[in-house]
Amino acid sequence: MFLDTFNNADICSLMEIKTAEYQGSYGKVGDCPGEQKIEIAFIGRSNVGKSSLINMLCNSKGLAKTSQRPGKTQCINFFTINDDWHLVDLPGYGYARASKTQRAVFSKMLVDYLTKRPQLVTALVLIDSNIPPQKIDLNFITFLGENRIPFSIVFTKTDRVKPGEVAKNVALFKRELMKMYDDMPNIFLSSAEKRGGKEEILDFIGHLKK
Repeated sequence: MFLDTFNNADICSLMEIKTAEYQGSYGKVGDCPGEQKIEIAFIGRSNVGKSSLINMLCNSKGLAKTSQRPGKTQCINFFTINDDWHLVDLPGYGYARASKTQRAVFSKMLVDYLTKRPQLVTALVLIDSNIPPQKIDLNFITFLGENRIPFSIVFTKTDRVKPGEVAKNVALFKRELMKMYDDMPNIFLSSAEKRGGKEEILDFIGHLKK
């Protein structure tokens, strides 16, 4: 399921994930691997389904740790894909149950990674398709735009509500984006449960690697 700007015809073949290995978790950007492999970062509001999406894309049920408790990811987690590039699992933003001190640490970690990591090619921002646009997501996307950080949007959990509700929420979100951007970012629809959007997202990543 794919919307708008990315043209699948540009891709000769599907990018296939053959191996996905956990490399490490890092509390500071300065501690992250020094390799020059490109990095694709996954980020979203807490409990948006990030770990489930990563596991679906990588054909692994337990690569990224899933939890019913939001805020599980508290470090910058690196996974080496096909011994060729890094998938980076970033802490979720907006975790209300974290202490003020914890939120400050998470915020600095995210800002440092997103603004100071030269290996970062793009961020995939995960948005819950089941709910209308949230201010916290729009503020984060504004931050990315202001800092010229490339990003695409992946709407998650599209299997949880009726397609019409998903379409309505996506349309509302796009309307908000149009207030900030002349051109729409790449937008994908996904379902970790039904493996929806897998080929389109992997095709996009394959395109970035060229």
